[in-house]
Amino acid sequence: MSAYGEGESPSTVEDLLGGALMSRLNRLDVLSRKVFSGKIHGERRSRRRGQSVDFADYRPYTAGDDLRFVDWNIYARLETLFLKLFMEEEDLSLAIAVDTSPSMDWGGPNKLGFCKRLAMSLGYIGLVNQHRVSLFGFDGDGVKQLNSIRGRSRTREMASWLIDLSVGSSQGLEAGMKSIAQGRRGRGVLVVLSDFLEPDGYDAGLRYLTGSGDDVFCLQILAPDELDPASRGLSGDVRLRDVETGQDCEITVTPALLRRYRENLESYCEGLREWCTRRGIGNLSIGTDVDMEVLLVEYLRRQGLLQ
Repeated sequence: MSAYGEGESPSTVEDLLGGALMSRLNRLDVLSRKVFSGKIHGERRSRRRGQSVDFADYRPYTAGDDLRFVDWNIYARLETLFLKLFMEEEDLSLAIAVDTSPSMDWGGPNKLGFCKRLAMSLGYIGLVNQHRVSLFGFDGDGVKQLNSIRGRSRTREMASWLIDLSVGSSQGLEAGMKSIAQGRRGRGVLVVLSDFLEPDGYDAGLRYLTGSGDDVFCLQILAPDELDPASRGLSGDVRLRDVETGQDCEITVTPALLRRYRENLESYCEGLREWCTRRGIGNLSIGTDVDMEVLLVEYLRRQGLLQ
């Protein structure tokens, strides 16, 4: 896995999504824990179990469609590719929201760089499975968005948008979640990528998502430096600066202080997990040193986000 340091970010499509990882992602799909009634029939196989899937119609094949649904008998007669559509097929919306506040542009590997790669991977899975994919970047300056793209041919457009996504100002979780929740059309899967390290807490922002109708997943992204500051050689008398507020703080780093810091961080993260679990929100805390393929193929499949 590529490791991005502080201030570094993916600058090419290959940085975001290499060929080897792309081939693995072609076999994955987004899984909703809820059943949604989509507006566009025939684009997505139903997640309903035990119900019949009745043939409805044909449509011309387009690049990126699943070849398993090609009617080869028609191809033999007409030498033209057509896809079979079914009554029970549904449309799925996948939205990915990336926190671009200053605290995300930190750590080794860099948190924002990691989020861009993860958003690219999840978005690519959505595109190759013909889901409607929307991307959001939120911070104190507001919300940036790339709305409702579909199909493998939009992969490079999505990559360019993520590469251009830059750090904004201060915390914006509450305002960002309110804007995204109010602007969502239809229901689907919403994935929020953030460190959720908000001075005023995360609950006010996440409450906007609990009644949105989306199947929500909060993926907490933390750098190894945050999880274990001692690993970076932090010790003795130091002056720390808050990247969000610019305020300085002088402290003496001791083993006892580091132990207290880890306890407080674990308590904060556990509080986030419990808050999400009580409200039916999926949650996972991820270090930026985790291999991307392991995260997608193993961790997120166990969480029920992918299959």
